[in-house]
Amino acid sequence: MRYDRRIRYYYLRFIRLRGEPHELALGMAFGIFAGMMPIMPFQIALAVTMALLFKASKITAALGTWVSNPLNWYFLYYFTYKIGAAILGFSETNKFFPSILESAREGEGALVVIGKIAGAGGTITASLLLGGIIIGTLTALPSYIIFLRVFQFVRVWRRKRRNRKFGQDRISE
Repeated sequence: MRYDRRIRYYYLRFIRLRGEPHELALGMAFGIFAGMMPIMPFQIALAVTMALLFKASKITAALGTWVSNPLNWYFLYYFTYKIGAAILGFSETNKFFPSILESAREGEGALVVIGKIAGAGGTITASLLLGGIIIGTLTALPSYIIFLRVFQFVRVWRRKRRNRKFGQDRISE
């Protein structure tokens, strides 16, 4: 499939998402929050679980985790560790942390990176998780507001488009 067709396909899937703007935006915020957590193979599970608990969109929650990808794992782990270590008062220079960053930079599998984190001990794990919670919260809150506006705009745009296409006698959403 060509890239322009693939982009158009995903664009159409995005604008056809069903649900209230609040549910869709909340799901996206949960996904972005989970995407900032250093729990690579479990991000989607966390996001969808939070979406189930708070009656948000599970689809947008899963989509939101894509904010974290192999291209930015290195930076994400670096900043989450630095923030978490600073708050917890741990030394920012840990002998295991460079090997974790190297694995993330080299694009090694998520299970390899998680294994290195688990083997590094509690200070790195605690620093990464606390930093992930902080960065996740700081990115999820504004993303909810932004995506709420986006989904409200898409809903109005779809309603206007439908009314133009089928005439004003069509019942709006």
